[in-house]
Amino acid sequence: MKKELKRITKETNIEMEINLEGKGISDIQTGIGFFDHMLEAFSKHSLIDLSVICRGDLHVDYHHSVEDVGIVLGLLLKEALYPLQNVERYSNSVIVMDEAAVECDMDLSNRAYLVYELGIEGMIGSFDVELCEEFFRAVATNAGISLHIIKRRGKNRHHIVEAAFKAFAVGLRRALIKNDRVGTPSTKGVL
Repeated sequence: MKKELKRITKETNIEMEINLEGKGISDIQTGIGFFDHMLEAFSKHSLIDLSVICRGDLHVDYHHSVEDVGIVLGLLLKEALYPLQNVERYSNSVIVMDEAAVECDMDLSNRAYLVYELGIEGMIGSFDVELCEEFFRAVATNAGISLHIIKRRGKNRHHIVEAAFKAFAVGLRRALIKNDRVGTPSTKGVL
């Protein structure tokens, strides 16, 4: 299912397209090298085709671009996901990268919530790792996902953050596994 959105603010100009039934093909252009790498990993491991062009106020810092890409991704996911039908809905994933292991648990509940416990600070190149929480909060809030991302272990910031993006990707892929026996995956009758 393909969805696309253009969002323009004083801080960012974003064009994004997703295909939930894709093959993990991506074309990412945010101007933030490490963030592009994380979005490519997300696309590859979720099997969601993802195209992102973001022109942001990078001369200020990366915050607006990272958060706004999360907002747009969340909005597109919400449009593509709900009303949820014939999928698993719940999932979890633990991704290991060398010494790091990060767990992602999720519920495609149409109720936003974020638990974020990576417990890291500092920079990865020119990328401030505090922006990862802003990204995941924007995605969860705008997509209506209850999302828990928790570091089990690890020291290397690059490994920890990359494991978080990959765990989110694999978790989302698993939550979207087709299961016709589920029907509407809620006792409420609709999500």
